[in-house]
Amino acid sequence: MSNLPPPPPPPPPGRGTGGRGPSGPTPPNPPGKRTTPPGLPKWSIALLVVVVLGALAATQFWPSSNAEKVKWSDFLVQVKDEKVASVTIDNGSRSVTGTYKAGGDFTTTADTQITDGVLKKFDDAHLSYAFKAPESNWWAGLLTLLLPFALIIGFLIWMQRRASGQMGNVMSVGRSRAKTYDADKPSTTFADIAGYEGVKQEIKEVVDFLRMPERFREIGARVPKGMLLVGPPGTGKTLFARAVAGEAGVGFLSVTGSDFMEMFVGVGASRVRDLFQQARKMGRAIIFIDEIDSIGRKRGAGLGGGHDEREQTLNQMLSEMDGFETSEGIVILAATNRPDILDPALLRPGRFDRQIVVPLPESEERLAILKVHSRDKRMGADIDLDVMAKATPGMSGADLANLVNEAALVAVRRGSKEIERIDFENARDRVVLGALRESMVLSVEERRATAYHEGGHAILATVLPHGDPLHKVTILPRGMALGVTWSLPQERHTYSKEYFEDTICKAMGGRVAEMIVFGHLNSGAANDLEQATNISRHMVREWGMSDRIGPMAWGSQQHVFLGEDLMSSGREYSDQTARILDEEISTMLHAQQERARELLTKHRVGLDLVAEALLEHETIDGPEVARLIQQGLGDRVQTGEDVIPETAAD
Repeated sequence: MSNLPPPPPPPPPGRGTGGRGPSGPTPPNPPGKRTTPPGLPKWSIALLVVVVLGALAATQFWPSSNAEKVKWSDFLVQVKDEKVASVTIDNGSRSVTGTYKAGGDFTTTADTQITDGVLKKFDDAHLSYAFKAPESNWWAGLLTLLLPFALIIGFLIWMQRRASGQMGNVMSVGRSRAKTYDADKPSTTFADIAGYEGVKQEIKEVVDFLRMPERFREIGARVPKGMLLVGPPGTGKTLFARAVAGEAGVGFLSVTGSDFMEMFVGVGASRVRDLFQQARKMGRAIIFIDEIDSIGRKRGAGLGGGHDEREQTLNQMLSEMDGFETSEGIVILAATNRPDILDPALLRPGRFDRQIVVPLPESEERLAILKVHSRDKRMGADIDLDVMAKATPGMSGADLANLVNEAALVAVRRGSKEIERIDFENARDRVVLGALRESMVLSVEERRATAYHEGGHAILATVLPHGDPLHKVTILPRGMALGVTWSLPQERHTYSKEYFEDTICKAMGGRVAEMIVFGHLNSGAANDLEQATNISRHMVREWGMSDRIGPMAWGSQQHVFLGEDLMSSGREYSDQTARILDEEISTMLHAQQERARELLTKHRVGLDLVAEALLEHETIDGPEVARLIQQGLGDRVQTGEDVIPETAAD
């Protein structure tokens, strides 16, 4: 339930990065893409056909006669008055047309079928009448005849176009999916990146070579063919590639490692060839491959052998980079956070000549990154970014960008119109410790056990001389923990044996405090024991910090699925040595547990005071814990052998 750091290997030196730019300029139209010539649009032909057919239909359906329309009852009255000269009766539609004796035409429609009674009225009026069969509509007949054929022809045309489109996709499956960036419209430059002066200098050499190759050739210098950016996620490797695209002034092709893989065999190698062909057509160009570890893993390694398609793609890339046909004027820039699984042939000089480490930023770089991400935010007057930079060790550029955005979200939820210091504090707690679980309700016994557990961690974090200083301790459930003791790691590049011993002792503080106060144990110390065991295992097996083992080291066991051979991943030591390693790890853990028991027994009054303060306030900071320990001792805070450093009691 404490945020103890994992065993940290010495991080490589470097600078930080910060700043975000737009996603990049709009790439130009790809070569070979056909554009529509100027002129009439395609839909104009279809509109013309519809207009012509409508005009033909109008001649058939629109009436062209000027005859007078009369009601059927009025027509019968006029027949009786012998005003009608003649009529023509349509058998199908009951339509009756005729002429008057006085002149003029008329038309009417019978209410019912023409019966014998109606015809007798015509005869009595000496009316001339005739019947005609209904005329067939040639337009409707033509539509009935042509409509099925039109539907069939349209369906066949649609199928042909669909098949041709799919065939075109199949035929172009071997084309490279690289995005081409226009050098005339830079979006991100080196000025947008905070820190990383050494990395900038190495990359600027490549950019300068592509711009002014004569300057380097005069003294016989050869530019590196490839540079590999290596670093943890979020440190700005892709951001550097975007800056190169903006600074280079030459062709820039961007592609990810997964773009080479496809369901068809041989597609990856074909796309690699097409990628380098595009670069050669540009004369001088930079190719950026992001996440190159997806295709650059060790060949013939891993459980069950290698992946044939990936190995063919890698072989083609090796040949293009440094084969019989050299690629003059083409520089490969790649990024990965797993350099340990890359194929050795890919990393040799002549292919990737340089490996540029992009580490996590230090305090000054974090300050520059925070300034970059805060320049478009409305910041309060009480915010000190320098203090916040020192309080965020181990955060990458992406983490800091997320921290600033999270602080803005907290300010909005709080109803504030600007970001204040409390918003940054809450955002940091949320990012580092996890979200506050307000819905979780602990019982009285659980709260008391959690208070003493975290109090034990806090006491040891304060009195131990070589550990990280205590920042705050809380019994509010956050993330997956019921309580958290947070120490601020100091800027370090190497770690002493005493530091790791104090860290293990602090991890044992919660477990030992519960044993002293309650006389029994619970499952709350599972994470503490896991971290303490991992640290002690690294101390004994890898860092040579065991007197019994001596100056011997065995690396961590590799996973055969990640590129290591099955036979070489076996244990490198005998069963006798394994027994000694286990005994040393157990001895180290028991020794630190006994040391924690002695210190907490000495500071039992301070432990009770800290636990009571946690039950009352739920969260207390490091200086308050130091004050309570001093109150419990009555004069000063001391360990069994040394006095607590003043920095922890301030």
